[in-house]
Amino acid sequence: MKVTSKMSAYRAKILHFTQQPNIQEASGYDYFEDGVLVIENGLVKAVGDAKTLEKSGFDLAVCEYFPEHLIMPGFIDSHIHYPQTNVIASYGEQLLDWLNNYTFPNEEKFADKAFALQAAEQFIQLMLENGTTTAMVYTTVFATSTDAFFEVAEKHGLRMIAGKVLMDRNVPLALQDTPETARSESQLLIDKWHNKDRLKYVITPRFAPTSTPAQLAAAGELYQQNPGVYMQTHLSENTQEIEWIKALYPKAKNYLDVYDQHQLLGNKSVFGHGIHLSDSEIQRLAETGSQIAFCPTSNLFLGSGLLDLKKLEQAGVCVSIATDIGGGTSFSLLKTLAEAYKILQLQGQSLHPLKGLYMATLGNAKALDLDDKIGNFAIGKEADFTLINLSPTAIQASRQAQANSLDDTLFALMMLGDEHNIERTYSMGNLMFERQPASTGNKQ
Repeated sequence: MKVTSKMSAYRAKILHFTQQPNIQEASGYDYFEDGVLVIENGLVKAVGDAKTLEKSGFDLAVCEYFPEHLIMPGFIDSHIHYPQTNVIASYGEQLLDWLNNYTFPNEEKFADKAFALQAAEQFIQLMLENGTTTAMVYTTVFATSTDAFFEVAEKHGLRMIAGKVLMDRNVPLALQDTPETARSESQLLIDKWHNKDRLKYVITPRFAPTSTPAQLAAAGELYQQNPGVYMQTHLSENTQEIEWIKALYPKAKNYLDVYDQHQLLGNKSVFGHGIHLSDSEIQRLAETGSQIAFCPTSNLFLGSGLLDLKKLEQAGVCVSIATDIGGGTSFSLLKTLAEAYKILQLQGQSLHPLKGLYMATLGNAKALDLDDKIGNFAIGKEADFTLINLSPTAIQASRQAQANSLDDTLFALMMLGDEHNIERTYSMGNLMFERQPASTGNKQ
């Protein structure tokens, strides 16, 4: 996809973060009630108050004007599975049975490159419809499915991180690779895709129960031998899973130690879930700069448990926010934040809307070491952003009419918002999605 070479400008309410917000001091973010975002050659050229820019000589007449809408940086999802789009909302199981009964049978279809390409197109379109412009993505064990995902992401000019899943035991034979093919195929994919255009690669052992020690060792070698690549896997999502780990790896001190023994911890390591962690595991995550991806809708849907965000953050562990499709039940990071709020409420904690929206933008960009490129509207950053309708439904319009502060406006958006709020999504200044008016049917 070519980057637009012309300048474009958008006038609306604008919110972006400059650092983690300090709620008490109302710092760490910029909010312009009447703001302008200027894009040139796919990058942010200017952002600020409309009247201030006008006084400096900027012609407001060139702006597309959306006085009742909110512009924010594109959302970032730190843990999501593109092969699981069509197993979303599959009934009645906890993690291990859900994988065996729904996910693994569906992933076998991705051996077909044409099928994988179609699935990648569907998946990326759904993300854009939800205002998500960057994600860390699990593909499948088939290298062709990883090629398919990267090809579609490259065609659309998106900034994406993805990797081939590694599994050599405890899954159907059709989904198994070997330590040797895991190493060789991953290295070929790294050489082909890592740092190509806006793409990056992530070493992806699915989780310790589906990899032998030999395969985890191969994954660790790949991670250490390819500076700049990421590592993603799952950790302590489900209590049955943890008991299984004890049986499979009896010499490990704990679940995290399995990964630690194979050189898979580090500041580009993102562990999905991390619900049932011991104090020593939390300490080791903090020591190594390893991260947890918080997946609220998935944790509730699969009955996995409640993540203790406060404990992790107080220990110095970086926590990002993620949908975890298709254990997760929505592509919308707004809905995801609403469920995160409820999970924390159950533990006597809270999630301020500024903190939540920070996590979904600059916070996740920092977690994925992409904050020099995306996450806010700093001058020169890539122009990924979304135009948000604050009142797309009758109840949201009614609620927003009562909002008496920015915090209140954003809280209502976080709790009631979903894909219907996303009116447009842009990547590198290019319009990638525009919501069409809903059909009202034919009049008689």
